[in-house]
Amino acid sequence: MTFRYEDRHQDEFLRDGFTVFRGILPPALVRDLRREAEKGRELARQASGSQVQRFQPVGAYELDRRPFEAYRDLPELRDALAKILSPRHTYGDLDRWLGVLIEPAGLPWCTNWHRDFRHHTTGEKRAAWERVRFDLDYFNQINCALYADDSTWVVPGSHLRDDLPRERAAFPDDPPAGPALDGRGAEEREVACLRYAQSMPGAVQLFLQAGDFCLYRSGMWHLGNYLPYRRRATLHDAVETPRSRTWLLETGHRAPGDMPRAEHAAASAPGR
Repeated sequence: MTFRYEDRHQDEFLRDGFTVFRGILPPALVRDLRREAEKGRELARQASGSQVQRFQPVGAYELDRRPFEAYRDLPELRDALAKILSPRHTYGDLDRWLGVLIEPAGLPWCTNWHRDFRHHTTGEKRAAWERVRFDLDYFNQINCALYADDSTWVVPGSHLRDDLPRERAAFPDDPPAGPALDGRGAEEREVACLRYAQSMPGAVQLFLQAGDFCLYRSGMWHLGNYLPYRRRATLHDAVETPRSRTWLLETGHRAPGDMPRAEHAAASAPGR
């Protein structure tokens, strides 16, 4: 089925904090991106171990850039994003942001439930996030699946508000602690991660098919739950504007491509 933009996409994005462009990537582009993702997966595991869950940015790896550039320049995708956000919003920076989320080779793992920036910063940096958290020039991210992917969980609408009392009761820590996995076997870890994902009030599991593109607000509650037996190669990307780039510089944040290679390898290790 050929993708067609509809007004509901913007309605969903503003209301729920995410929307999905179903089947927007052509099959030939999915094929070419899968080929490069397979290479990147192996390079990332060589560099960071078997439990690594992403490689980012793709421009730092010895890969064919052309499929990623084709993703960035896809007319239907550029047009849909401009309609939801604006023409000044850009994505697909191969050397700063664009990465690929992959499955760990050995054991299940899940991230903490979190809101990006809020749970990664303290003090003045967090205050800076609070001042612009609802502005659509900031904090837009992308997951674009190359294989069927049900790893992401979200709380729809949470990008529009502070934590609810039931969320604070369920997750009193800041950042909220995930399940304790050390010493557990694969099956026990899988169950623990699933129960942790389900423990968030209002949580919804996001289902993407190959070629589906999800645009979402990173200030929404979300997590990733990774299973080694489920193939994953999902483009993970940021949407930027001139204002958001300036904000990152002024607040001392860095894109993955702005980090030294060794530092970013450590940041991509399990637990992020």
